[in-house]
Amino acid sequence: MRAMVWAGLGSAAMAALVAACAPEAPAATGQYDFAALCVDCHGAQGKGDGPLAAGLTPRPVDVTVIATQNGGVFPKARVMSHIDGFTMGRGETPMPSFGDLLDGETVLYDSGDGIPTPTPRRLVALMEYVEELQVPAAE
Repeated sequence: MRAMVWAGLGSAAMAALVAACAPEAPAATGQYDFAALCVDCHGAQGKGDGPLAAGLTPRPVDVTVIATQNGGVFPKARVMSHIDGFTMGRGETPMPSFGDLLDGETVLYDSGDGIPTPTPRRLVALMEYVEELQVPAAE
């Protein structure tokens, strides 16, 4: 009887049933993308001490002090430009560009210049996660 039920399902119905049972892919959040793309070099805390860091020249930067090194201001547009590869080739860096962050949904985002610009949602999310990792300057 069970075989007859399965045989009676059309291919579209079967595909829908299989898709409904498949595990959902995790949503790409800034934290998820950092873990997937950045941790190997920058480390889980962003200190530049990931498992691959020792073999890289120059070593990965400590992304937790970007604001401190910029007078206490986190340079959102500059960080996104670096992540997406726009600034690659300007200096010696083994950091790859992450063009896949540029695919998909865009959001209007004002990075501080007062101009909302269509920007890839995943790129904004990753930059905002790096911004959350900032540590205050030592007194």
